[in-house]
Amino acid sequence: MEITKTQGGLSLKGRLDTVTSPKLHEVLAEVISSAEAVELDFAEVDYVSSAGLRVLLQGQKSAQVLKKSMVLKNVSSEVMEVFDVTGFSGILTII
Repeated sequence: MEITKTQGGLSLKGRLDTVTSPKLHEVLAEVISSAEAVELDFAEVDYVSSAGLRVLLQGQKSAQVLKKSMVLKNVSSEVMEVFDVTGFSGILTII
């Protein structure tokens, strides 16, 4: 997975899985602590595993504790289906 910092947050490319989720966790924690709002661009994410879901949930909780927002945008229909089936579409803010 490629993780690129952007002005509004992070742009992600590839698979969010057991191998790549620790790096996203590290980068996301850093961005959440330093920004008022974080946008995760999922336009080029083609797969999310349970490990990836866990990182997103941790990020959402961290943002809420710090009274900040975390938003996912440009989510593909395949990844959105994973969020819907797991109930994460009701937990995460997806635009």
